[in-house]
Amino acid sequence: QVQFVESGGGLVQPGGSRRLSCTISGRPRTDGVGWYRQAPGKQRDLVAAIGSDASSTVYVDAVKGRFTISRGNARNTVYLRMNNLKSEDTAVYFCNTFPTREPNWGQGTQVTVSS
Repeated sequence: QVQFVESGGGLVQPGGSRRLSCTISGRPRTDGVGWYRQAPGKQRDLVAAIGSDASSTVYVDAVKGRFTISRGNARNTVYLRMNNLKSEDTAVYFCNTFPTREPNWGQGTQVTVSS
């Protein structure tokens, strides 16, 4: 069974930065990994994704130029560096495989952008 553990969230001021970490255990069906987020009352959406080839990345328009997804030295670790955070980035952030998602999600990590 594949498991995801997200960490690194917290309270950050507008314009601030945060780095999220995702650790994956088990044997995912696909090598791609995505970061997803869910704001209160909204659906869970993709934010960024990285392929098995770390040079292959995808970002939604709302975070382009501000967020960077990367792989750690251990292939089961994926990071999301978030710069110039805005109030609209407030959400619970999850990781999962991409484009095919595993059925079991982690607990996520809360990022709150507020002064």
